Amino acid sequence: MKRSGAALVLAALAATGCGNGTDNRSDADTADKPFAGQTITLVTGSHPWVDAIRPLLPQFEAETGMSVNVQGFFEDQLTQKLTVQFTSRSETPDVFMYRPLQEGKLFYRNGWLEPLDEYAKREAEYDYEDFTPQSIRSSIVDGKLTGIPIIIEQAILYYRKDLLQEAGLSVPRTIEELAEAAGRLHDPSNGVYGFVARGQRSPLVTQVSSYLYSEGGDFTRGNKAAINTPEAIKAFTRYGTLLRNYGPTDAINMSWPQASAFFAEGKAALYTDANSIYKMTMDPDYPGVAENVGFATFPAGAKGSRPYNITSWGLAINPKSAHKEAAWAFVEWATSKEITLLIQQKGIPGPRSSVWDREEGTAGFPAELVNVFKKTVNGGVDHDRPTTINVAEARETVGEIVQKVITGEKDIQETADRANAALQAILDKEAE
Repeated sequence: MKRSGAALVLAALAATGCGNGTDNRSDADTADKPFAGQTITLVTGSHPWVDAIRPLLPQFEAETGMSVNVQGFFEDQLTQKLTVQFTSRSETPDVFMYRPLQEGKLFYRNGWLEPLDEYAKREAEYDYEDFTPQSIRSSIVDGKLTGIPIIIEQAILYYRKDLLQEAGLSVPRTIEELAEAAGRLHDPSNGVYGFVARGQRSPLVTQVSSYLYSEGGDFTRGNKAAINTPEAIKAFTRYGTLLRNYGPTDAINMSWPQASAFFAEGKAALYTDANSIYKMTMDPDYPGVAENVGFATFPAGAKGSRPYNITSWGLAINPKSAHKEAAWAFVEWATSKEITLLIQQKGIPGPRSSVWDREEGTAGFPAELVNVFKKTVNGGVDHDRPTTINVAEARETVGEIVQKVITGEKDIQETADRANAALQAILDKEAE
């Protein structure tokens, strides 16, 4: 008889010392290997989630009888690897990590993602409704659940507590206050810039999105490009001006690794980016800085605080897999409440509401950050980039507008109009 996902989870917890430490199953139960002799291939990105799940795999394999062959790749290599495999109609990988908002629409339209609606709702104990609404919405394409969320993130404000206190400033609650504080704290002659964020053309798009939403805009409205609207112009101008006036001189070359390192080294007072990278902002090699890092909800614009709140990574199943049931058994186990809790205890933000409600589920995060998580986790916007098939080109199109501001262009309407036409052409082509 096939053992349920919950039973597999409980056995794994007992074996890892997270249960009651005893195993009262009979020898007959021990011999029950529902997927004996099967091997599934799991292709992953390079992410702490993978490091957290690996130690748990041996017990899962022992309980199911299956073997899990893990193959890891860096992000760019991962997309290339999957594209080659799927184009050749390969049965492997069986399960893979993917970025729903980057590859989801392309992969699903190409037939490379198995719809998981029926799987996820099969067993009540799996509790599909426990996933946060925004994490699920990020994973939906054409009304179908294309993957199961494993990592979520929201935009937040990082700030230096000591610098704000010395200047007599409160934590910025609005984008206007953010700009004012950045100006007050900007002191490059003493090695501290007022603000830092991503300035690279494509990477900045996900971060400017929260400014855009908070001003009442979006990348598209229906199937119409909307990056030249007054709301968009205001948001792009604000973000670019912050970097131009109060950011490092090489901000245009920064993605999140460079920007977070710049902040962690004590060179910036304010920083907006994803909460999932908070560990990168607290480098113990810089005493006096790490202990003064603060966390706050994303500052409000004309329409309030509307940060992105997304699934950054999910698990998906290859429709060509010869072992779909085994693949789902792995996904069900890896995304269960219990395993999500174990992974979240490593400081990796997961998508299950019940885990955030448990004290053990928040123990791996700074208390102030937990409060920000809880304020944001059920709100915000479910995408952080244009929701197109050709996401890479769309991001480049948006990023060009913001970079014009960073490099000193004061009137970006003409640039935005051209970019909007280019984005509309992308949308029209995809609608054919």
